[in-house]
Amino acid sequence: MGVSTAAAIALTAALFISIFLSTAVKADGDLIAGLNLRRKSPTVGLCASVIEPSGFPCSEHTTQTKDGYVLGLQRVSSPSVIVGQKSSPVLLIHGLFMAGDAWFMDSANQSLGFILATQGFDVWVGNVRGTRWSHGHVSLSEKDKDFWDWSWQELALYDLGEMIRYVYSVTNSKVFVVGHSQGTIMSLAALTQPDIAKMVEAAALLCPISYLEHITAPFVLRLVKMHLDEVIMAMGFHELNFKSETGTRIMDMMCDGHLECGDLLNSITGENCCFNSSRIDFYLEFEPHPTSSKNLRHLFQMIRKGTFAMYDYGTWKNLIYYSQTKPPAFDLSSIPSSLPIWMGYGGKDALADVSDVQHTLKELPLKPDLLYLENYGHIDFLLSVKSKEDVYDSMLAFFSSHVGTSSSSSY
Repeated sequence: MGVSTAAAIALTAALFISIFLSTAVKADGDLIAGLNLRRKSPTVGLCASVIEPSGFPCSEHTTQTKDGYVLGLQRVSSPSVIVGQKSSPVLLIHGLFMAGDAWFMDSANQSLGFILATQGFDVWVGNVRGTRWSHGHVSLSEKDKDFWDWSWQELALYDLGEMIRYVYSVTNSKVFVVGHSQGTIMSLAALTQPDIAKMVEAAALLCPISYLEHITAPFVLRLVKMHLDEVIMAMGFHELNFKSETGTRIMDMMCDGHLECGDLLNSITGENCCFNSSRIDFYLEFEPHPTSSKNLRHLFQMIRKGTFAMYDYGTWKNLIYYSQTKPPAFDLSSIPSSLPIWMGYGGKDALADVSDVQHTLKELPLKPDLLYLENYGHIDFLLSVKSKEDVYDSMLAFFSSHVGTSSSSSY
């Protein structure tokens, strides 16, 4: 193991420990180390913070999931939009440790959110529970452990399902869905549910994931081997918040002359050919967003077991939750064969490995439109300086070929 790799592992282990310690709560309710780390909803929303400064009209929306989480959505249109003009709604679903701002991190001619709006689409930006652009819970505080009792299973069936329903009801149109990374896990799981799939016009999946058995990311595999997810759950830690005071200090230390953050990123996501590393400081003003420890554990279960299934509680609890000893699998063959799907994936992606993408393709009832870029890594599909010509033009052509192919109807 090289010195830089060992340093990266040691520093990141320290980061994880600091995050857990800084977000843990003593029995008497005092925060360990005296840090007051409870997040509050930002006083300035995503529209005002990121989107409107680039000249795009934007409005804030909220909707509530069936289990009580209040999700934030933003609706974005072109600066040259014609009032009253009907346009197709597109819902953008972000990845792990990200939120809706991820679609607007580069210039207006490089960021997918801006590009779709400029092309005349009615752009809706989703933010899952726990992220800074969503708005908590109707009864739970973010300090409550129950607030963080969820994984991507709930994000798919509750958050994404509710966001699609909300956009459908407001626009009275079937929805184009775009997901990146964890957003594709959510999308594929949600689309196995007939009540959700019938509101979707088509889906575009960047770095599609339903299986994680063959990931090659060395840093992630090391954490899996350490059983870090099981350790932190056993220790009673529920929230993963890299924006805590201590976590932020360690991240700054890691990326300020002590460690090349691009190298650490590559060890997590794979080598990215076209990621604009000069903008890392800007990205880190917004990223990363919090997630739950349970969500991390669910993802690590996928890696260990090679399955695309619901959360595994163990034999006895599975019997209580699912009436069977093993968690039910999400059946990709139940996605409607009439639902058009586009997928973009890369040869350098260490998370959405080509072998796992091929596994997904074999189980789908239809053959998606495919874009394969040999030199692209996991982050390139979102933040490449050449993303428009390399990726988004193909996606836009796919969407254009399916605009209005199914009529809107009530559900």
